[in-house]
Amino acid sequence: MVAHALVFVGGESNLSSFAPDTASIASSIKYHAEFTPLFSPERFELPKAFFATAQSVRDSLLINWNATYDIYEKMNMKQAYYLSMEFLQGRALLNAIGNLELTGAYAEALKKLGYNLENVASQEPDAALGNGGLGRLASCFLDSLATLNYPAWGYGLRYKYGLFKQQITKDGQEEVAEDWLEIGSPWEIVRNDVSYPIKFFGKVTTGSDGKRYWIGGEDIKAVAYDVPIPGYKTKTTINLRLWSTQVPSADFDLSAFISGEHTKACEAQANAEEICYILYPGDESEEGKILRLKKQYTLCSASLQDIIARFERRSGDRIKWEEFPEKVAVQMNDTHPTLCIPELMRVLIDLKGLSWKEAWNITKRTVAYTNHTVLPEALEKWSFELMQKLLPRHVEIIEAIDEELVHEIVSKYGTLDLDKLEEKLTTMRILENFDLPSSVADLFTKPESPVNDDTETIEVHDKVEASDKVVTDDDEDETGKKTSAKTEAAAEKDIDKKTTLNPEPAVIPPKKVRMANLCVVGGHAVNGVAEIHSEIVKEEVFNDFYQLWPEKFQNKTNGVTPRRWIRFCNPPLSSIITKWIGTEDWIFEKASSVAPSKRFTKFLRPSVFDFRKACEGCVREDHNLNGFAIWSHHLRKQIFADNEDLQTEWREAKRSNKITVVSFLKEKTGYSVVPDAMFDIQVKRIHEYKRQLLNIFGIVYRYKKMKDMTAAERKTNFVPRVCIFGGKAFATYVQAKRIVKFITDVGATINHDPEIVEGHFILSHFLVVFVPDYNVSVAELLIPASDLSQHISTAGMEASGTSNMKFAMNGCIQIGTLDGANVEISEEVGEENFFLFGAQAHEIAGHRKERTDGKFVPDERFEEVKEFVRSGAFGSYNYDELIGSLEGNEGFGRADYFLVGKDFPSYIECQEKVDEAYRDQKRWTKMSILNTGGSYKFSSDRTIHEYAKEIWNIEPVELP
Repeated sequence: MVAHALVFVGGESNLSSFAPDTASIASSIKYHAEFTPLFSPERFELPKAFFATAQSVRDSLLINWNATYDIYEKMNMKQAYYLSMEFLQGRALLNAIGNLELTGAYAEALKKLGYNLENVASQEPDAALGNGGLGRLASCFLDSLATLNYPAWGYGLRYKYGLFKQQITKDGQEEVAEDWLEIGSPWEIVRNDVSYPIKFFGKVTTGSDGKRYWIGGEDIKAVAYDVPIPGYKTKTTINLRLWSTQVPSADFDLSAFISGEHTKACEAQANAEEICYILYPGDESEEGKILRLKKQYTLCSASLQDIIARFERRSGDRIKWEEFPEKVAVQMNDTHPTLCIPELMRVLIDLKGLSWKEAWNITKRTVAYTNHTVLPEALEKWSFELMQKLLPRHVEIIEAIDEELVHEIVSKYGTLDLDKLEEKLTTMRILENFDLPSSVADLFTKPESPVNDDTETIEVHDKVEASDKVVTDDDEDETGKKTSAKTEAAAEKDIDKKTTLNPEPAVIPPKKVRMANLCVVGGHAVNGVAEIHSEIVKEEVFNDFYQLWPEKFQNKTNGVTPRRWIRFCNPPLSSIITKWIGTEDWIFEKASSVAPSKRFTKFLRPSVFDFRKACEGCVREDHNLNGFAIWSHHLRKQIFADNEDLQTEWREAKRSNKITVVSFLKEKTGYSVVPDAMFDIQVKRIHEYKRQLLNIFGIVYRYKKMKDMTAAERKTNFVPRVCIFGGKAFATYVQAKRIVKFITDVGATINHDPEIVEGHFILSHFLVVFVPDYNVSVAELLIPASDLSQHISTAGMEASGTSNMKFAMNGCIQIGTLDGANVEISEEVGEENFFLFGAQAHEIAGHRKERTDGKFVPDERFEEVKEFVRSGAFGSYNYDELIGSLEGNEGFGRADYFLVGKDFPSYIECQEKVDEAYRDQKRWTKMSILNTGGSYKFSSDRTIHEYAKEIWNIEPVELP
């Protein structure tokens, strides 16, 4: 792809040319410790050292941030805005000084002050602004946008308590509030002059001018908190703007408080603040649903008001609304920001005076949608009644959009085949379980049969055959229901009468608003996040829309930033890559007019060649060359993947990272492990489709086999393993919490089994560990140390995944299904370097039907595991509900919907291949090298270049 960077040359630059040295940095840290204190002045301890250091770094970021913002204002170029309910940032200090190329200087400065940089950095809590891959992807995208100099901002909410902090007890997972903001964040800058009104409830009236007015209700305000996001080796520093919710002081009911009605006095403030308390409140109650919808609307309304204000300010005296899509690109990260569509329409029509046609044209050209799931429950649907109560004006707009869609569908498919048309309308409408608009309802009107009465009268004239009794209500018939006996005469008398029956009232399905459908209709682009996922989106999830608007649908395979996920979290591996390439160009991917495959082949030689010299030639010939891609190409050609020196360095780097994790596990769990054991890791959100249950069932199977062997047989048949789990189960997801409990019970049993300990195969060589409160910082330790990672979701159910990319980058070999980005990873690293098992996506429906038809025969090894669990081998907890989900042929929560039993034989046989490969360390190391080499495609830099060119139409802007 070609991307030409714009360079700002006019006006005054606020950028400082001063490069901080060790002395000036130490001075700055001491200044902040004294003059911007959050701690008492008597002591300079680690927490205070962290805050002072971070504030010192923030000074440099703000210089660049102000300059970046100033140039964007003056150039008035098109800017992208990324709206997401989650931004899983992790710690910021090491990432920021790394991007600023000041790591060494800060390490030396802190050393002079008596501190170690790593110890200081460890004081920083993870920013609790997300939960899983959705938020981590958004954060990677911000890093790439800044690094590649694209004009863009992120928008999110400032959650006070995050999702939750996970604690593991004997009862499983327990949740407590996050405390990351308890003493404040040194990175954020509150913008008290940037706030916007947000309204809920109320009613809509028509004014004397014919306009619609949304009045009354509950009013709050959203206040901006800015977090600077620095790019790598660039002055560009973009912004993550987070909204916090409050009410003005005037809304505090002082008289009520004075009179003793304290709760009433604080009610307005409490209602406003709770919007930003936690990430995802439970939505089983009406109050929970309202709170979730409030959160989504707050994000959309505050962000759009801010974007529109910026557009108006940059436009000056002559505002041309038709140019809004030429200056603004809004990307909705999943369906949470869907309300951007009706909110933009509301502002343009009600507040800016545009016509419906003008506003709808602008909205469709501005907004784009990223789909992240094919799970039906994750494709949001909101109660129409609830939305109408909370956002009455938006419901009017959604109804109008739906009606316009209905007319477009009728125009597309015509009225010759009314059954087909009705099917299309039922599937594609934004409003579910609604009557058709009156303008098209007549098309489906069917002639009614004449009826004499509103009640149904049935005359029965047939006599009952001879019997001494007939079946009625109180005896038992063949179905097992209770019936009673009457004489034939009495029964005949009853039946001979005219019987008047009152039919059962029809069940009226609830009216819903389909948010995903609204996203597709209201946006100009819809993208999936992996090749297989995007195909499922086109062929299954939104197939009707794809037939109507094929030009809207794209694929943008996810990526992760190699800065955080190799350069900063894995310095030993980073050094090896740089050494063997001879350049650090692999750390970021510049846009290039030369396709990677063509760039590679330019430097291939049939004879032996000097790799570094070839790389240097590449760099001289094309300054946009991605060194990581060259590395990947030559590794895949196996030009030096077998090099003994490289392999030795590679194993040493891996072992160094594993030794770090040994200390971490001891501190967090109390368990001692050996670094020579295979580190087998599955860390991700706990969900049935991600199949942590398959993993732990495989561990139970291994454990059961081990118990039937002698110590010598165990050593022969199994390689040493440390099986590490991490991830949070949503607080109200009962089955996921059962899985966490089961994993911890299995671990407690295996880790303390004297039968296993007695033999030569000692405890620390087979361990099951659940790491509590898994987050980004924990991932930065575990991923570089991993030997094997598990990405074993049911095929066709994982949109992409991003942790699989991080593991591959760090030389971890993966076991997985052909699901999400696994498909592309296995292609890039080579199928021989990926442990593949399980059913494929196109087979899943057939396997489920096999189950429903009662034809599935479970593997006897799977049945043995279930019986072993039921025997009480892992404690007294009753796992009937958990195991029951894997049994039966139909029913909610039954019938093994996620195919754990179906894939179990393939899984354990694949694990045997893993053991075999790990025994041959030279082969395993080569596979590890080839995984890193094949991962270059999965840089978020590549993904962002694609979004910028093919969806947002924005260009890089380099600061001088």
